[in-house]
Amino acid sequence: MKVATPGSTIGILGGGQLGRMLTMAASQLGYRCIGYAPAGDNVSADLCADFFENGWGDTAALAAFATQCDVVTWEFENVPLTAVNAMPADRLAPGAKSLQVAQDRLAEKRFVEELGATCAPYMRVESDEDFRRALDRIGTPGILKTAREGYDGKGQWRIASAHEAEGVRFPGRPCVYEGMVDFDAEFSVILVRGHDGEVRIWDSTANTHEGGMLVRSTLPAGPSVEAQVEIARDIARQTADALQYVGVLTLEFFATKQGPVFNEMAPRVHNSGHWTIEGAATSQFENHIRAICGLPLGATETRFASIDMRNIVGEDAQSAHQILAEDGEPHLHLYGKREAREGRKMGHVTRVSHKT
Repeated sequence: MKVATPGSTIGILGGGQLGRMLTMAASQLGYRCIGYAPAGDNVSADLCADFFENGWGDTAALAAFATQCDVVTWEFENVPLTAVNAMPADRLAPGAKSLQVAQDRLAEKRFVEELGATCAPYMRVESDEDFRRALDRIGTPGILKTAREGYDGKGQWRIASAHEAEGVRFPGRPCVYEGMVDFDAEFSVILVRGHDGEVRIWDSTANTHEGGMLVRSTLPAGPSVEAQVEIARDIARQTADALQYVGVLTLEFFATKQGPVFNEMAPRVHNSGHWTIEGAATSQFENHIRAICGLPLGATETRFASIDMRNIVGEDAQSAHQILAEDGEPHLHLYGKREAREGRKMGHVTRVSHKT
């Protein structure tokens, strides 16, 4: 792929906060961004040079969008494959294969297992009978997840005991039932891979979730993560190479006494990498733009002794500006979402401490 020169147009499928931050990074490098997403609170739209607010099945609008783009990428992994496949393959980065794998939890687990990763015990569930069989084989505690379209704890049912399982019914669409993992910490490996196969990796944060949603990422990640991160990095590199991936790729893991256990993959920039905007030599957003445009990748070294990134959720955004009065170096990012509701990510704040 030839380098997309400054002034070229990057098309972003999706209109959320990740698209907003990608657009900001792209503009610093001299690129023009346009977006495409169905009608809604598309917070990247006010930063884009143009925005197509059309349905994913609108073939005419997708074709018109594609004709304006020198490069096409996406900002979330639930873009329908039909829409992605409507884009010119030679302008698309990452390629569609990464979405084919990541959009189905079962396919995703099988893919990384073939590369040597360890997953929690799991079974595909397509009926009440399958669900009972999975409970018998794997036991409880466990978690039932929709095979597709779940994120931030949505489409998930935690089952603490066999008695509790009696009150849970198959939701009527393909799912995966997983055994719960006894872990010391959760962490993510975020890498960027260029068109030439070069891979660079950021330091791994320790991640804290509540109700399936990431609420905090911190560095240093602690000894349990640091002892296992190289194994996880090797799996992430192999995954990126097997997918012929271009751009930023995220793999999430549990640090356990038996070693790293793969949780899930995100073929995009990731919430647990937001700290890189202030905390790394090159942010995940800038490096994604560099990679998909054929530019040299930037350094990924951490710039501070400690970093603490926290999501601002729901109505907490109404008082977020108070953070700016704190001592130290709080870096506030609000996403411009109109409606603050429970469980909705409205922004994040990153606090850094200088190296001594």
